[in-house]
Amino acid sequence: MGCTSVVREKKDGSLRMCIDYRQLNKVTIKNKYPIPRLMTYLTNFRVLVNSLKKTSNSVIFILESKDSDVPKTAFRTRYGHYEFVVMSFGLTNAPATFIDLMKKVFKQYLELFVIIFIDDILIYSRNEEEQATNLRVVLQTLKDRQLFAKFSKCEFCLQFVAFLGHIVSGEWI
Repeated sequence: MGCTSVVREKKDGSLRMCIDYRQLNKVTIKNKYPIPRLMTYLTNFRVLVNSLKKTSNSVIFILESKDSDVPKTAFRTRYGHYEFVVMSFGLTNAPATFIDLMKKVFKQYLELFVIIFIDDILIYSRNEEEQATNLRVVLQTLKDRQLFAKFSKCEFCLQFVAFLGHIVSGEWI
C-alpha cells in the first residue's frame, strides 16, 4: 500500500518530495525527548557570544533505519512503490533521533561552543580566531562520524542570529 507523496516547490524554487506519514505517526510510540529551556541558551549567548555561526544540518537522510522499520516507510508515486532504507523527514521521531545523535557526537563541546537545538548546530565564540578553531573542530567531528553539513544551509561569521524567535548577539537578546 504505502503512504501518499506529493512534490512541492521550496522557497528557492527547488523541489521537495513530501510523504504523508500521518497514519504511521499516529501509531508510532513517541520518543519524548526533552526540549531544553530557552532561557538556558539565551543566557549562554548573552554571556559568551561576540559573534555566532549557525550550521543547519541535514543528516537525517543518512541515519540508517532498522531493517524491520524499512517497510513502514513505504510510499507511492506515479512511478512506483518505494521504501526508505534511511530515516525520512516527516516521521514523528526523526527530530528526537537527530537531537540525540548530535548530542552524543558533540558531547564534549556542548555549551562550551556548541548548542544543538532541533535541527540546528550553533557554534559560538568570543572572537574570530576562536571562531575559526571552533568551526574546524565541528566540521572535523562531523567528518570523523561520516556526517555532513549541507553548506547551502550554513551561515558563517554572523554578528547576530535568529534563534527560537529571538534575535541574539553577544550584547543583546
